[in-house]
Amino acid sequence: MQQIKTNTVVAVAAAICIAGALPVAAHAQSCPANSNALGTSRILVVAPTDYMRLGTMQYPETLPLADKEVVLTFDDGPLPPHSNKILDILTSECVKATFFIIGRMARQFPDVVRREYAAGYTIGAHSQNHPLRFHKLSGDHLHHEIDDGIASVRAALGDPKHLAPFFRIPALYRTDEIDHELAVRSLVTFSADVVADDWHRRITPAQIIKRAMSRLEKRGKGSILLLHDIHPATVAALPGLLKELKDRGYHIVQVVAPAPAEPETVGGPEVWPQASSLPDQIINNGAPAAAWPQTNVNVAPDNTSGPQLPVPSVQDFGISLQGQMLLGAELGLRSSLDVPSDYGGFRHEQLRSHRRWADTNGRRQHTAIRRAGSTASASATKPTWNRRAFPKSESNGMPETAAFRGWKSP
Repeated sequence: MQQIKTNTVVAVAAAICIAGALPVAAHAQSCPANSNALGTSRILVVAPTDYMRLGTMQYPETLPLADKEVVLTFDDGPLPPHSNKILDILTSECVKATFFIIGRMARQFPDVVRREYAAGYTIGAHSQNHPLRFHKLSGDHLHHEIDDGIASVRAALGDPKHLAPFFRIPALYRTDEIDHELAVRSLVTFSADVVADDWHRRITPAQIIKRAMSRLEKRGKGSILLLHDIHPATVAALPGLLKELKDRGYHIVQVVAPAPAEPETVGGPEVWPQASSLPDQIINNGAPAAAWPQTNVNVAPDNTSGPQLPVPSVQDFGISLQGQMLLGAELGLRSSLDVPSDYGGFRHEQLRSHRRWADTNGRRQHTAIRRAGSTASASATKPTWNRRAFPKSESNGMPETAAFRGWKSP
């Protein structure tokens, strides 16, 4: 049998468990509303990586429970008003249990499922429809019963993480194929160690208590007890059963799944204070990167750790605010967008050279257009490109720009 390491803590173990850690046990909190309550003595975190199948009624091993420790489980709900009454009784005694929910019932009564989870109870799945011949299912029929049941309970809860990876086979009718399908889905299969026969049609509350206690005593070890939250007889028997457990020195243990792993934050905790104090800057390995673009290029930036670039405008791409193509001095960088002098000498001079080239060649094209004005025709309104007016030898080696070809004569 695999061992589960236990540590005594004050908080709920599910909140302190981290991914990759072994399951832990925690002492439960006290019951301030009822000082004489049975309460929950500890919480046991069980992960699919540690256990696949539990319950000696069908499998070789069960939970690592001490003598007179009991895990309460309830099947087949929710079904108002019985499930609500069961929850009220458990809550009054600060007793935590696990509810194995039928998917169809969860879709019909999602508010009860949410109430159970909100009250701190563990929620597991119990198939979609609880077919009496579950052990006869195979293939797609089996897959649908498992997967649809899980999906229905998750939908009722509203958050997939709220459903524990625990599954109980309807009527405990297991087969090798069923066990395999649950294992490949990383589900812990819960059978039981003790049953109280509370599903029998004519059983009385007193008989339920007697059978449960006598079988727990006979087993002599910690046990998973299987009950149902859909029968009036179980509702009537539960207060007396909890009293008998307390009087005979039994302790309640709640089983929970490990808390989901939290995503890691790039940079680590040492960067988080910087990130919160510098919301407008990028944090890279603990140091702020260059802030770009600036909303006003004439205002000195607060961050001087890196180069600052001006904000580009539509004119910088050869287009006027009215959607027309620009040329000459109007093309390229606007004169108001001065490149900072500390932005590298070579790039600074390159941009200035481009501006001089645009101004010079723009004036030459205007001159060529005026000279050709006397012979203008309808074709003059079409985009033109005068290669003789702009020989490559006079363009300082700059490539021909599509912006010029899109210009229209006035």
